[in-house]
Formats: sequence, C-alpha cells, structure tokens
Amino acid sequence: MDLVSESSPPPSNSKTPTTTTVNGGGGGGSNSLVVTVSSSSSSSSSPSSSRYENQKRRDWNTFCQYLRNHRPPLALNLCSGAHVLEFLHYLDQFGKTKVHNNNCPFFGLPNPPAPCPCPLRQAWGSLDALIGRLRAAYEENGGKPESNPFGARAVRIYLRDVRDFQAKARGVSYEKKRKRPKPKINNNGGATATAATTAS
Repeated sequence: MDLVSESSPPPSNSKTPTTTTVNGGGGGGSNSLVVTVSSSSSSSSSPSSSRYENQKRRDWNTFCQYLRNHRPPLALNLCSGAHVLEFLHYLDQFGKTKVHNNNCPFFGLPNPPAPCPCPLRQAWGSLDALIGRLRAAYEENGGKPESNPFGARAVRIYLRDVRDFQAKARGVSYEKKRKRPKPKINNNGGATATAATTAS
C-alpha cells in the first residue's frame, strides 16, 4: 500500500492523533483507508471526552473500512481475535516508533547515539489505547461483550508481549508510577508524623 498523505502537525498544548490516508488493498480497487492512531493513551483536559468519542468513531470507521478492503471482504460478525491481530500488524507499517532488534547494538538504549536500520512500529501505548476504543465501539454498535474480538485472550497476550519487548528494546519502562500518599492533617492544621517508640 502506498502512502498518500499525512495530517498537519498538531497544535501546541494538545495531543492529536496521527492520520494517514493510504490506497486500498489488493484487487485493483480504488478504495482508500484512513488510518488514525492516537499518539497518547489518555488525555487529562476537560474536552477529552468529546475528543475521545470523535477518536473512537474514527477508529471504528477505519476498522470497518479495513474489513471491507479485506481479501476476501470480512463481515463484522465473523471477525475474530485473529483478524484483530492482522489489523494491528497492518498498522505497524505506519508506525513512527523505532524498535530495535535483538542483534542491534543499540538494543536497550533509550537514546541511541546514531541511526540504525531497525524498523518503525506502532508504540505499545497507541495500540493499547486503540484496542480500548475499538472494544467499546464494538459493543456500542450492537456487539455482544462475550463475543467481542478486541477483548480476545490472543489480543491481550499480543499487547502484553509488545509492551514487554518494546520496553526492553527501547530501554524504557511502562510501569505506572505510584502516587505518594498525601500527608494527614491533624486538628491543629499541621501534618502528622509517624514516630517510632522504643520500649524502656
């Protein structure tokens, strides 16, 4: 598939998804597929709800278009976790995250000192957020939770493996930072401290 166009850079102070338009799949058709993958797994601003809904709708339309361009075309009710994995592998060609191979001298270095031929992939955080939106969209469009292909065990295992490998290859950690507990305030308005007592 040939790359046709990319969206303009996002404005400052906001994180917008990367949108890429590519020519349709085999069969000589002229269909185009708009691939939109969010560059962030979550956002914290108040308009995030509407942005999330818009992103979810675009992701759902993209996946449905992918099924229509599939050879042979694939009905949504026949979609399985294996087809979701095909979709994720397909998206990797539009990735912008350098993921070093095991034999690369920069494997495990967060800031490589020089370029290398290792491939660009979709970042784990983007794929994880994408699957979350598609899983919700599937059920909002009439799908049953128990047959949701985006919640399939194979998809969960794949995302976990991608996270673990990218963490090692890029020398980064995806572990969530624990928030420090806030100090307790006593009646006098001061913070209480835990004192150790010793037995006399």
